[in-house]
Amino acid sequence: MTQKIHPTACIADDATLGANVVVGPFAVIESGAVLGDDCQVGAHAVIHSHVKMGNGNILHPHAVLGGLPQDTGFKAATVSWLLCGDNNVFREGFTAHRSAKEHGETRIGSGCFFMNNSHVAHDCQVGNHSIFANNVAIGGHVVVGDRVFLGGAVVAHQFCRIGSYAIVQGTTGLNMDVIPFTLIGGRPAKHYKLNTIGLRRAGITGDRYKVLESAFRLLRNKQPLDGLPETEELLLLKDWLAVKSKRGLHGFMDVRLAE
Repeated sequence: MTQKIHPTACIADDATLGANVVVGPFAVIESGAVLGDDCQVGAHAVIHSHVKMGNGNILHPHAVLGGLPQDTGFKAATVSWLLCGDNNVFREGFTAHRSAKEHGETRIGSGCFFMNNSHVAHDCQVGNHSIFANNVAIGGHVVVGDRVFLGGAVVAHQFCRIGSYAIVQGTTGLNMDVIPFTLIGGRPAKHYKLNTIGLRRAGITGDRYKVLESAFRLLRNKQPLDGLPETEELLLLKDWLAVKSKRGLHGFMDVRLAE
């Protein structure tokens, strides 16, 4: 096992570092933190206790993982976690907090890209291959699906859900849920259309795309999704809509799956 640790880094004796980990100047890795193989920790980055991450994660300078939740009722003695998958990039100034619940978990998937000064609050769940642009901030208990793109300075109220393959225009404020596969933006936020470019990049084209077009028209007209071919995407959409929302849907007050 080879590691490259700068002599000014501060690493707790009981932190666990995998093979080929690189730790830069003045970085801090606290007691009990776990890093998988091939992780890189930039100068002045901080990995607090109660953080467990997989392989190939990259922390740029001044990123901070596993800080205390910004919850006035939180007690620092609470045992909770921040769990990260593999191959995520955390750019300068990124922050993510551990859960505010005893034995709870804030979760970040794999292959995500978090740009400068973006933030993931306590008890959030972020899927795989999602991108947070500069200054994005999501409140506690927000759920972000797979392959979501959040434009610069997007903010999401606590308990919002942002469905997979959605794109949110920069500076949009979200206080309700975002339907999977869609583009949303404006003030107030509004679902405009399908995320055409993102879907094409994901290989969702042809008849699969046409099914989603039909589904979006039906939802916009407050109609059930009866009779549509049950593609993988439609089943994902139905499963997402079947989960009871705590916030409601932007611009969709009475979505029905079937009569």
